[in-house]
Amino acid sequence: MVMKSNKPILVTRSSMPPFDEYTEMIHNMWENRWLTNMGNMHEKLTSRLAEEFEADHFLLFSNGHMALELALQSLKLDGEVITTPFTFLSTTQAIVRNGLTPVFCDIDPVRFTIDPAKIEPLITDRTCAIVAVHVYGIPCETDAIEALAKKYGLKVIYDAAHAFQVRYKGQNIARYGDISMFSFHATKVFHTVEGGGAVCRDFGVYQRLSRLRNFGFFQGAFDGDQLGVNAKMSEFHAAMGLCNLRYINQEIQKRKNISECYDKILRKVKGLQLFPDIPELERNYAYYPVVFLNDAPKSRDKACEDLQKYNITARKYFFPLTSTFSCYKDLLHPEPTPAAEDIAGRVLCLPLYASLSEEEINRICDILLN
Repeated sequence: MVMKSNKPILVTRSSMPPFDEYTEMIHNMWENRWLTNMGNMHEKLTSRLAEEFEADHFLLFSNGHMALELALQSLKLDGEVITTPFTFLSTTQAIVRNGLTPVFCDIDPVRFTIDPAKIEPLITDRTCAIVAVHVYGIPCETDAIEALAKKYGLKVIYDAAHAFQVRYKGQNIARYGDISMFSFHATKVFHTVEGGGAVCRDFGVYQRLSRLRNFGFFQGAFDGDQLGVNAKMSEFHAAMGLCNLRYINQEIQKRKNISECYDKILRKVKGLQLFPDIPELERNYAYYPVVFLNDAPKSRDKACEDLQKYNITARKYFFPLTSTFSCYKDLLHPEPTPAAEDIAGRVLCLPLYASLSEEEINRICDILLN
């Protein structure tokens, strides 16, 4: 008999460093009172993450959304942007808030990422860029996307919010595209509580993006040539990031162990599609998605409800598609994306975080199997 959990099991739970380590890290702030505006912690984290991403040009932001929105602005785009509807609302909002028109492309139903074979028919003389999303830590088909971008003279921006420490085809995932944006939100594998980052290929874009996150100011001068915002990361958030970086390898190993525990049980279930086998992928185990094959979406919704009865939260991630949100009803006339619609109706992300126990995993699987 499956027992109801005394404490809630959420779809994710933030990892935290030892409390004393964090307080030691921020101790000097009570002396110097340098709390934001690119202080010592900010610069240290910038340097450490530039090494992590193997990047020459890396910037920190107050959150991942601002990193993406300003990344688009820094490229001085105009017209249509081909993107995926199978993503968090932030991706689409960043495009629209830049005065650009999102054109939704369908996804690969195995990989969940934008389908390069379906991008080319959507390209017009108004297309200026492709915004692709690495979903659940699964990389896009980067070679095919960037070949199309080169053929048509398009910019490529990757929403890599889920892809911290992912490597693909021997490269850090941050090395693809004109800009790759990352989220360091508390729900992510690596977090700064709130935060984000961007890796730029071009130094000129890096300079513009650096100014945009600080009201458009030139460094050291109260003048600017563009409209910016305040999107800087604070010292407290940077300190949390520095602490969490010490444990990132252990964090990912724990997630790997949990994912393999799920695999061992759920691989036997014929009615579930598990995480795809992608050649040359080094995973970060950010999420554990399962796709229901039988009587879906009815079976997916029933499973979600049954888990909730036992105080366990799973997430229909991503449902609904961003192309269906009411805030766009007067702006967009999206083309059908049947594969994305199908997966959105059948996918469920199960709880996955470093402190999830084997007993809790077994309980979750027992409910699903029953």
